[in-house]
Amino acid sequence: MFDGILFDLDGTLWDACPQLTVSWNQALELHKVPRTPLTVQEVRDCMGLLLDDIAQKLLPMLPKEGQDIVIHDCVRLELEYLAKHGGSLFPAEEETLAALKAQCPLFVVSNCEEGYIQAFYQGTGLGHFFSDFESAGHTGLPKSENIRLVVERNGLKDPVYIGDTALDCASAKEAGVPFLHAAYGFGSVPDVPAVSSFDAIPAALAAMG
Repeated sequence: MFDGILFDLDGTLWDACPQLTVSWNQALELHKVPRTPLTVQEVRDCMGLLLDDIAQKLLPMLPKEGQDIVIHDCVRLELEYLAKHGGSLFPAEEETLAALKAQCPLFVVSNCEEGYIQAFYQGTGLGHFFSDFESAGHTGLPKSENIRLVVERNGLKDPVYIGDTALDCASAKEAGVPFLHAAYGFGSVPDVPAVSSFDAIPAALAAMG
């Protein structure tokens, strides 16, 4: 039996890509960036990446200083937008989180910027399910180290990490934590325990533990 469940955010706890596309395009328009408007798929392909990597991927036509300025406004506008509008949750997510929380504490560890997890809490009203969180934007550390931080800070002895990408899997492995693949999300991770829907998580964890 696991004594703590750590979740990735994008692609695991919600899909905010349509909302991010709206706010990021507002930033591009604000700065008159010479490129076509972003598509939802382009934004989705950035999920899990750090901000510098996103800027280089989406704004190669700008110098580094220009990329930093535009990305700063992407973040500012997305946090405002998501806190008001939220993102799309997965089917049966709230009741599944309630069932999981009845068994052990829940946590969020993401590569997102500072304030993004708080916007998720505010925009969805799900913050009361989670005991602690950590992000790359807050610590400046890779996801594996942030997983370790949350595990150590909360005295967990037998935690598990749930995420949707190969980076999530590698980060959990580096942190020495078992991994469950959220295959309903954005990424593909072969040869690991996986679930195809959010409400399948409790049974999968029971089989792993």
